[in-house]
Amino acid sequence: MAETPGGPEWLVELPRLVAKCAEQWSLDLDEPIDTGHSFVAPAGDAFLKINLPDQESEHEAEALERWQGVGAARLLARDDERRALLIERLRPGTQLWELPDEEATEIAAGVLEQLWLPADRPFRRLAAEAARWAEELPTRPLDRRLVERAVSFLREAGPTQHESVLLHQDLHGGNVLRSDRGWLAIDAKPLVGEREFDVASLIRDRRPTTKTQMERRLDFLVERLGLDRERTRGWAIAHALAWNGSPDMIGCARLLAS
Repeated sequence: MAETPGGPEWLVELPRLVAKCAEQWSLDLDEPIDTGHSFVAPAGDAFLKINLPDQESEHEAEALERWQGVGAARLLARDDERRALLIERLRPGTQLWELPDEEATEIAAGVLEQLWLPADRPFRRLAAEAARWAEELPTRPLDRRLVERAVSFLREAGPTQHESVLLHQDLHGGNVLRSDRGWLAIDAKPLVGEREFDVASLIRDRRPTTKTQMERRLDFLVERLGLDRERTRGWAIAHALAWNGSPDMIGCARLLAS
């Protein structure tokens, strides 16, 4: 977070934000969990989550309210000024990664089906993100052929989506937890757009991963969820490059494009 724009200032302010939230909601906080991108600490039957004020987390509270605990953890309270959320604590909280890959992929598909509700405002649009990524990707030191393929896809697919549903954007085995209400999603970075986009993180799951594993997940998800195969593949490649462009992500994109 120290290298994220606005991150150093937010880290300086964070102790005060935590103290104010604990006082406001009468929380007895346990040791925080290292998430790498937000402050998260257990507090009895809840988690206090304070997000870095960036675009990705901007409408997480609205997404949780829209889902109402169906397919996702319940939102118990929110403080928009502090970008703070009080979220249901899922017990035992086992990550979906603990299950065999094929079983986990099937469970995750069922979770996504519950999350894909018709939606519009206030969520950011996938079409707008696609346009932004198409402009940004050529400026990064990435594989030129991969970038050209991704940019071509983004410019074609962004404006031609056939539906507007609420998307999680980062649904993988670490963001689906076991609870006494079943397997539920956490840590959404919501957008509104077509469903084909929302399996991108799931296709790349359990890294390092092989082409065979990703193709098997792609085949299953396309069949199970009734998705367009090539649009699904295109979003998975483009999102891998746009997400952070790490060597790991570039490797996934290259395998999917081969």
